[in-house]
Amino acid sequence: MLPGENGLEVLKKLRASTATKDLPVIMITAKGAEYDKVVGLDLGADDYVAKPFGMAELVARVKALLRRSGETQSPDHMESGELTVDVKKHTVSVENRPVTLTFKEFSLLACLMESAGRAFTRDQLLELVWGYDYEGGTRTVDVHIQTLRTKLGVSGKRIETIRGVGYRFGEES
Repeated sequence: MLPGENGLEVLKKLRASTATKDLPVIMITAKGAEYDKVVGLDLGADDYVAKPFGMAELVARVKALLRRSGETQSPDHMESGELTVDVKKHTVSVENRPVTLTFKEFSLLACLMESAGRAFTRDQLLELVWGYDYEGGTRTVDVHIQTLRTKLGVSGKRIETIRGVGYRFGEES
């Protein structure tokens, strides 16, 4: 009973967008008839919980969905324009010319490319690439991004600065 739009319409939009099509979705709704559940699941919901429900059940369902959605593996080979990243071989090339990156530069580039179009804060990138126990400042991310852009040449322009947020790997231009 969302204002202005129902949950099924929101679900259709999520599944239609390339940016959110794989997003895990649990529908929590007052509509508990079998027909409503079937429609929600057929439209792409991963789970359907009708009110009233117990908090322990909801937590268990969220944990189960996160476990299942975490099973997706990152791609071994990514291409974007003239930029190619082979995760298994740990190689990067631009216009078929190899580019030498440090381990952190490679990890940062792979992280951004795997979620192309998604904006990451500096703190998120620090946690994903350097680890949660890293004690350095977020300026480390800025320095690595600048070095990556330089090493990648024209493909480095694909790493976009999102003012007030952080960085993202942008669409081909």
